[in-house]
Amino acid sequence: MTGQTQGYSPNPSPGLEPRLVPAVTHDAVVVVPGIMGSELYDSIRNEVIWGLADSRWLTRAWLSRSGLAPLQLTPDELAGDHNRVHARRLLQTPTWSPFLKGFEPYTKLLRTIENTVAHPSAILTFPYDWRLPVRSHADALAAASRDHLTRWRAHPAQAAARAHAVDGREARLVFIAHSMGGLVTYAALNLSSDHDLAGDTRGVMTLGTPFQGSVVATNILNALQGAPLPLPHNRLATAASTMPGVHDLLPRFLCLEDGLDVRTLTPADVADLGGDKELFSASERFFEDLSRRPLPHHRPVVGIGQATVQSLQLQAGTVRASEYCFRTDNDGELKRDQHGRPLRYPVKGDGTVHRTSASPVRRSVPIYAQHGALASGKQSRRTVVDFLLEDDHLGPDMAEDGLGLDVPDYVHPNVRWDLFISGTEDVSGIECSIAAVDGSYTRSARVEAEGDDRLHASVSVPDGGLYRVTVRSDHSDTVTQLVFAGPDGTKPVDE
Repeated sequence: MTGQTQGYSPNPSPGLEPRLVPAVTHDAVVVVPGIMGSELYDSIRNEVIWGLADSRWLTRAWLSRSGLAPLQLTPDELAGDHNRVHARRLLQTPTWSPFLKGFEPYTKLLRTIENTVAHPSAILTFPYDWRLPVRSHADALAAASRDHLTRWRAHPAQAAARAHAVDGREARLVFIAHSMGGLVTYAALNLSSDHDLAGDTRGVMTLGTPFQGSVVATNILNALQGAPLPLPHNRLATAASTMPGVHDLLPRFLCLEDGLDVRTLTPADVADLGGDKELFSASERFFEDLSRRPLPHHRPVVGIGQATVQSLQLQAGTVRASEYCFRTDNDGELKRDQHGRPLRYPVKGDGTVHRTSASPVRRSVPIYAQHGALASGKQSRRTVVDFLLEDDHLGPDMAEDGLGLDVPDYVHPNVRWDLFISGTEDVSGIECSIAAVDGSYTRSARVEAEGDDRLHASVSVPDGGLYRVTVRSDHSDTVTQLVFAGPDGTKPVDE
């Protein structure tokens, strides 16, 4: 062993060190956006009807009498004629919706994936008309994914990267799906005519997908007949009542408090709260078919730590949503206290989807993030990279303690409103700011201790438009949410 360390073999060709293999995947990646995450174009009106996020467009869309009329499904569309509206591309700029709040574009996610694949040609984005039934996109996504995989397998960059893969296996599909996009992916893999697609899929990562639905969808549909709400909420309810896609997001878990019992929604309940019972019945049949097989190699990413409605009471047609849910034992019996009352569990979630709904399997990746920003945050993108590189065999990183953010979805200019930061009572190291998405306005918010492990700030904005609230901390990932400022809603703005 003279002059040689045990376990070390000298380079047989001095001066020619082996090169490092690039940290890229040779698989084909399909990115499927969430609800409202695709730009929609009306071929009859020759205009974009969803996807422009400047303040003037948002004001016209949400506050004018006919702003959202093009989004309502016509009788022909409900009957299956889907030629009027086309999904042209993924969301390019931030936008906003009542109840669902802010939506960040997928620019950062796509850039991250581009840096992780062998060639940009390995990426396919699948915009779709999110107003339609989830089932209606199954064959289209399956066909697009099959064509994408075939083209990528013939690409020279795939052959070069494949040579570095363990066993030199052929490229397969990896789906990265946000929100409703996870349900669209599920339908393509389980219900499409391509029965081999699941076998050609290495894995599916979902980001905040409501596998069991969301109570937020009941709030959306109930705005027409519930408590008085600003005009944008009523505009959305009018359009959403015609959308099968929104009915596919209604909760299907035990969520409706009925005396001392808790039950699932029925078609009659949906009609009572402002939805369409036939659309909901069709959705129930769809999910019954969908759930017969699990997603292949599924890794759910779930948003945590954010105030999220998880149950409701239905009083004279009005939804009263609450931030707690219920649990059952393995025999299906509801957990109750010593007086027989159902126990209430504050599970939280991403502000739209509570954790249990977003995680159909026990192994999930928890991230402190709001729903609309879940696909764009730094921690989510790191998780996507690990998944693409197959570096997840050791299991996902455990989420460190993080912050929650709770803001109104609609505010008025020059009127003060409250925001809350949960997860800490210590104001040191916390930075909170409000900045206009379009414009130069930005200001810091003075944060004060509220008690009960949360902070509070009272703020206002000077003009109508879209604003981003950002909370930074030395001990947590950055949390953001979009807020829309507009008139008081007593009357619509001019067309």
